[in-house]
Amino acid sequence: MNNLLAGVLPQEGGLESSSSWKYSAAVFLCGLLAVAGVAAGVHSIAAGHEHTFGVSREVPWGILIAAYVFFVVTSTGLCIVSSIGHVFGFKNFNPIAKRAVFLSVATIVAGFLVIAFEIENSWRMPVGNVIGANPTSNIWWMGTLYGAYLFFMMIEFIMLQKEQHRTATMFGLAGLLTGIVAHSNLGAVFGLLGAREFWHGPYMPIYFITSAAMSGCVAIIFFTYLAYRANNWEMSEDMKHSITSVAKLGALMMAVILFFTSWKMITGVTGEPPGKYTAMMALIDGPYSLNFWAGEVGLGMLLPFALILAVKGQNMRVLFAASVAGMIGIFFMRYDLVIVGQLVPHYHGMGLVDYPELFTYMPSLHEIVITLGGFGFCGFLFLAGEKLFRGHLSEDH
Repeated sequence: MNNLLAGVLPQEGGLESSSSWKYSAAVFLCGLLAVAGVAAGVHSIAAGHEHTFGVSREVPWGILIAAYVFFVVTSTGLCIVSSIGHVFGFKNFNPIAKRAVFLSVATIVAGFLVIAFEIENSWRMPVGNVIGANPTSNIWWMGTLYGAYLFFMMIEFIMLQKEQHRTATMFGLAGLLTGIVAHSNLGAVFGLLGAREFWHGPYMPIYFITSAAMSGCVAIIFFTYLAYRANNWEMSEDMKHSITSVAKLGALMMAVILFFTSWKMITGVTGEPPGKYTAMMALIDGPYSLNFWAGEVGLGMLLPFALILAVKGQNMRVLFAASVAGMIGIFFMRYDLVIVGQLVPHYHGMGLVDYPELFTYMPSLHEIVITLGGFGFCGFLFLAGEKLFRGHLSEDH
C-alpha cells in the first residue's frame, strides 16, 4: 500500500499544491461560468425561448441539444473505458477507473443541466416522466434510462471509494449495460425520424456507441493529464501504462469512426438521395464544410490519430495535445450532427417559390452562455473531485 501511494502521491508538498492560486483561479473561473450559465438559463425561461434562443419552428434543436449529446456521449464513453478495467479485468485500465467513473457522473450531470434549460418547462420533466410515462417514446426512454444509469454510476463510485470492489463491479456492469442501452436509444431518437433523411436509418445507434468509446478515451486522457498537472504530481509508471492503453484504444475507435464517416458520406451522395444529398453537400462543400473538414475530420479524428501513432501512445504531452484536439473536434461532430440534420426543408423537392434550399441557424448569446455554463459546471465538478477524493487513489484489485 505504501509503495502504491508513493507512486501516485506527490513527493514534495502533497495535495497542498491544489490550493495554489492557479488551482483556485481555475475553480473560480469554472464556478463563474456555471453561475452565468444558470443565470442565462433562468432568464431564458422567464423571458421565453422565442426571445432569447436562436432556434425556430424550422430548426427547433440548437446548440444546447448538441452540448447535451456531447456530454452524455462522453459520459457513456467514460463508463465503457472504466468498465474495461474493474468489470472485465484488464489490469492496464485499473488506474484510471475511479476518475473515469467520477467523470462519467460529472459529465452526465452537466448534460442534464444544459438540457434542463433547453426544455422551456424544465420543472415538468421529472414529474412528467413518471406521471405521463409513454413507453412508445424514445425520448421518454432516454430520460428513464439515463436516470437509472446515473444512479448505478453513483453507487459504483461510492463502492469504489469504500474499496468494495465486488459490489462496485456489479453496479459497474449494471451501469455499463444501462448506459449502452440508453445511448443506443439516444441514437434511435435521431435514427427513427423518417422525416429527417440525414438522420434516418439503423446507422445512428451503432455510430453513437462507437463514438462514445472514442469520446471516453479522449476525455480520460484530457482530464487525467490536467489532474496531475493541477496537483503537480509525478505520474506513476502504472498510470502511464494505463494512459498508453487508453490512447491505443482511442486510436482504434478513431479509425472505426473514420470508416463510418466515409461510408456515411458515400451513401449520402451516391445517387443524390432526396433530402440527404443536400445535407451532405452542406457538410462537404457548403456552409458547414469548415466545421466538417477542419473540426470533425481534422481535429476530431485525423490529428489525434496521427499524434497517437507518432508517439505510440507513450508521450504524455503529445497525448494531451491529441486529447485537446479530439475534444474540440468531437464537439463539432455533435453540433454538425444535430444542426445539419434539420436544415433541409421538408418540401425541398417541390420547387416552391421563395422557399430556401437550406434553413439557417445561429446560436444566440443565451444559448452560448448556457453551453459554456455546462462546461464550467463539468470543470468545477472535476476540480472539486480531485480535491475531495485525493486524486481518486486506487489500490490493486
